[in-house]
Amino acid sequence: GDHKILFDAGQSGSFAANAEKLGVDLQKVDIAVLSHGHYDHSGGLGKFLEINGAAPVYVSAWAFEPHYNAAGKYLGVDTSLQQNSRIRFVAEKTELAEGITLLRLETAPMDTAGLLMEENGERKPDDFRHEQYLLVEEQGKRILISGCSHKGILNIVDAFRPDVLIGGFHFMKITEKEKLADAAEKLLTYDTVYYTGHCTGQEQYAYLKSLMGQKLHYLATGAVLEI
Repeated sequence: GDHKILFDAGQSGSFAANAEKLGVDLQKVDIAVLSHGHYDHSGGLGKFLEINGAAPVYVSAWAFEPHYNAAGKYLGVDTSLQQNSRIRFVAEKTELAEGITLLRLETAPMDTAGLLMEENGERKPDDFRHEQYLLVEEQGKRILISGCSHKGILNIVDAFRPDVLIGGFHFMKITEKEKLADAAEKLLTYDTVYYTGHCTGQEQYAYLKSLMGQKLHYLATGAVLEI
């Protein structure tokens, strides 16, 4: 409708160069959202705040907590952004505008893939409380946008039942076709069309596509979706 939304900002300022090539004016964005507290989705936020002088950036209340991979590499958001006056912290379901809502998934069985969070100086398996999802309800359709779906793509689609789901599946390390086939079978039980890329994995996507057909599509840099 009347809103232009930026969902995540990539690993670096490259997203802004891509936007320029696509003819997308980032100065016209009026709502920005960070899906979760990892650098590969937040690395371009500083650049966005330079280009756009007005849009609020909605982040999870837990987004700036320290996050690491299994090897101990820091994966978190640039903490210098935490004090920016445009950052808006969200801890629960929040309506940003008519038909635009931020959602959280409280509890869900999931594979942490070795990812860690730090709490009170102690590192432990990440519970991904810093993850949030954007629901757009427009023209009779419910479109859910996720980042990496760390809480589990099956948990997310089951909880929110969107008509369209756009986001990563975080299947890139799954090599067993049986697991992928099981996921495909379950995803197909919902009346949802999926657009995925990033952390899904190209080989994994190719196999899922062979099973899911027109219910699954690839989302690549520069793609324009008309829903």
